[in-house]
Amino acid sequence: MSPPVAPAGWSRWLVPPAALSVHLSIGQAYAWSVFKPPLESALGLSGTQSALPFQLAIVMLGLSAAFGGTLVERNGPRWAMTVALVCFSSGFLISALGAATEQYWLIVLGYGFVGGIGLGIGYISPVSTLIKWFPDRPGMATGIAIMGFGGGALIASPWSAQMLESFGSDSSGIAVAFLVHGLSYAVFMTLGVLLVRVPRGARPTAAGPGAAGGVQVSASSAVRTPQFWCLWVVLCMNVTAGIGILEKAAPMIKDFFADTSTPVSVSAAAGFVALLSAANMAGRIGWSSTSDLIGRKNIYRVYLGVGALMYALIALIGDSSKPLFVLCALVILSFYGGSFATIPAYLKDLFGTYQVGAIHGRLLTAWSTAGVLGPLIVNWIADRQEEAGKHGSSLYTLSLFIMIGLLAVGFVANELVRPVHARHHIPAQREAADVERQQPESAA
Repeated sequence: MSPPVAPAGWSRWLVPPAALSVHLSIGQAYAWSVFKPPLESALGLSGTQSALPFQLAIVMLGLSAAFGGTLVERNGPRWAMTVALVCFSSGFLISALGAATEQYWLIVLGYGFVGGIGLGIGYISPVSTLIKWFPDRPGMATGIAIMGFGGGALIASPWSAQMLESFGSDSSGIAVAFLVHGLSYAVFMTLGVLLVRVPRGARPTAAGPGAAGGVQVSASSAVRTPQFWCLWVVLCMNVTAGIGILEKAAPMIKDFFADTSTPVSVSAAAGFVALLSAANMAGRIGWSSTSDLIGRKNIYRVYLGVGALMYALIALIGDSSKPLFVLCALVILSFYGGSFATIPAYLKDLFGTYQVGAIHGRLLTAWSTAGVLGPLIVNWIADRQEEAGKHGSSLYTLSLFIMIGLLAVGFVANELVRPVHARHHIPAQREAADVERQQPESAA
């Protein structure tokens, strides 16, 4: 299956909107919490049970990205976006059936397993193409697209809440909301499928496609390098630190200031969550674009080093300054988003563009690990501290120091990254032949 090749005069600035249409859609995953209370009430679920579809979706995101990355590289972005569309939308339709029949296992299967596959394939679908179109600004290019994943919840959260208010929060209302989600996202993602193109040749210049050159490493060779595993640790540690706050943001800020003269209301906690989502989104484009100027290793020094400092300030100052708490949390979440957007460009710097999408997919297993590890650390320790009679900010002090330690591990791993040894490079002739096989006889 040949990917659609851009005709002469095709603007590379049409590719980021195509990627955004997919990422803004699958970014709905961050808005799953809107459905948790209605599902718990309608189906008699516990908080742990209602979180299962989201947790499974994140696990499947990493696994499908890892195992499907090579197929994405081979078949191109249009194929990948189509697979993502079918799986992600079908996941909502299956979930709608599950809600309508009050069969929760269908919601877990639909949203978590089938939809999770759509998340993973959709997430990596435009990465390689964007980097090839924007070799001069790869951080900015991937940041624009991956910003959509972080910002998807800003659209999906109020939209989902409004639907539940209009259709009802019982099982039938939830079913209709799932159905509308599935059909609407299918239409929106179709725009990306129709619009996306790949450049002629191995990689373009600022004006268009150009000749191949530079270090190129295949996905199978990349996973055998220490550089890959150093970056795996870097991503896992940074994401674990960020997602620990993100998953428990509303109850955390309420607990932190519960014993002060200015406790946080439910509406203020919701506003805090919205601010974190905005920081997450802004960090994806802002920090990744900055990495084009100061370099990938330097920007990760900022993510990990300054991130550890932010956690230390929260842990040491505790509940004495609400503005400082909010500011530190916003910085941490901007680094969380920035890390996701910068990692494809970091991989491109080390391994080239030859199979960067497949390499990125394999690296996202770090996200699957962090998606389980971060919430587990924060929630389990908070529960144990509460059982021990502690309250307020004391529930989280130990978790915060653990996050500092994890970021320190990531900082060391980043310092260990070196250029890839020449024995892992592929011959230029092989890359050129592979690129030539992917080009149709005439432009689409």
